[in-house]
Amino acid sequence: MSQKHLLSVVIPIYCEEQVIHEFYKRLKTVLVSLEQRCRHEIIFVDDGSSDSTLKILIEISKKDKYVRVISLSRNFGHQIAITAGLDIADGDAVVVIDADLQDPPELIPEMDAKWEEGYKVVYGVRKKRKGETIFKLLTAKFFYRILGKLTKIEIPFDTGDFRLIDRVVVDVLKSIREDDRYIRGLIAWIGFPHYGLEYERDIRYAGETKYPLGKMMRFAWDAITGFSNKPLYLSSLFGIIITFVSFLLILWYLINKFINPESSIPGWTSLIVLILFLGGIQLFSLGIIGQYIGRIHRGIKHRPLYIIAEKYGFDNTKNKIISEKKLSENRRISDIGE
Repeated sequence: MSQKHLLSVVIPIYCEEQVIHEFYKRLKTVLVSLEQRCRHEIIFVDDGSSDSTLKILIEISKKDKYVRVISLSRNFGHQIAITAGLDIADGDAVVVIDADLQDPPELIPEMDAKWEEGYKVVYGVRKKRKGETIFKLLTAKFFYRILGKLTKIEIPFDTGDFRLIDRVVVDVLKSIREDDRYIRGLIAWIGFPHYGLEYERDIRYAGETKYPLGKMMRFAWDAITGFSNKPLYLSSLFGIIITFVSFLLILWYLINKFINPESSIPGWTSLIVLILFLGGIQLFSLGIIGQYIGRIHRGIKHRPLYIIAEKYGFDNTKNKIISEKKLSENRRISDIGE
């Protein structure tokens, strides 16, 4: 019999103390049901939680030898937390899932089965989104369609970060260290055979969303500017259009002044309108250019994407990046888990 493959589950988590126990219970039940065909490891990435999330995760890691916990030094953001988990994961296949139970862990066996068929990426497609407002549903649908029009990369509609990815895709992702990350877009850019599994996205089990409108808008902008230069082209197009319209207005004002000079008001209204109009377009265009320059500025600094403060539940012989001063503590935690 061939050796069972290793399935890693990466969970970025931030202030989810009300959800952790139920999530872990459901996830563990699913993974135990897969023991006949695969081994597993669970990697929680605590993204600088300010509540008791980390404390709960440490207790779980002490009781379950398959649970690893990474504590980041501060809140680096959802996409960076996923990156930290992928960097650590040893699995032949890696599942990324949030802990809020909107994405069902029970879909993982189907993902694993599709992976065994040869698909390198198996992602969840949100057929229905329960408990979300009309505004959220419409803006999400609008965003995916606009992103599809702006980019040359085929990014599946109505998907999130809930997906299974093969080791070869994980290794490529680990080599991409850009700061403003859009993981699902990067995975689409990498390519390889992929498959979408439809599911009904449930309402949040407890707590509040960690993606309010402001963060969603920022996330959408990162996605667009990270995979498309079309906003720059649109900026240039606006400039051409406005220049043409301004030329026509100037021509009309000149003709009107000569044909009907007594009716023309001495330049005030037209001048103010043109200045405000052109000034607004210029500022808009400069803002778009500035966003791209900002991405370049952040990229050339070459700062680490994240900083790990602590690790819990790791086997020191497999994870050599653990600092020497933490070896004895981590060995003790591993022994308790066993």
